[in-house]
Parts: sequence; C-alpha cells; structure tokens
Amino acid sequence: MSKKAVLVVHTTYTIHPEDKQIFTNAVLSHISATRKTEGNVYYHFSWDMVDPNTCVLAEGWVNQKAIDDHLKSEMFQAALKAVIEHVRILERHGTLYTVSGETDIIPETTN
Repeated sequence: MSKKAVLVVHTTYTIHPEDKQIFTNAVLSHISATRKTEGNVYYHFSWDMVDPNTCVLAEGWVNQKAIDDHLKSEMFQAALKAVIEHVRILERHGTLYTVSGETDIIPETTN
C-alpha cells in the first residue's frame, strides 16, 4: 500500500529572471533529499509554462508532524538560507490543504 497525502502544500514563487539558476541550484539537492524524508509522499518543483519566472512547489505529507520536522531540518534550513541570501523572490503565495478524499482521475489504458 502506498502512502497517501493527508496534507498538501501548494506554493508559488516568482523569481527575478537573473536569479532562476541560483534558485534552482539552491533547492536541487534539497528536493532529492526531501523526497526520501519520512512522511513525505511527494515533493515537486516545476517552472510554470506560461510565466517562466514562476516556480510551483507541490508537496504531499502524511501528517503535520512530518511537515514540522521537515521545516526544522538542517537540509531545509540550509536551502532556505541560500535562497534568502542569494535569490530575489518578487512574489510568493502558499496554501496548506487538508485532503478529505482521493480519486484517480486518469483512466487506465489497454494496448
């Protein structure tokens, strides 16, 4: 049985165009490590296809303790410090959602 996300975090960051690679470098190793963290279901950063300076972060967690532990972790704090010190974030928004159910919306295909 696979882990199910009970809490979902959706955050967007608008990054100064000159700082996109700096931002990517600051969070890249953090992404891989976070995906292996206990309580993490998924952790995805991606660049918006319409606004190339907007980065979208989607996270799924099994409970609030897993999120809290992540936010307190040395790896998160190091990535956060690198971003704060070197990246101009022009705008950011974040929302935490509580998941009440889950339904697969992609139909299975047969060959």
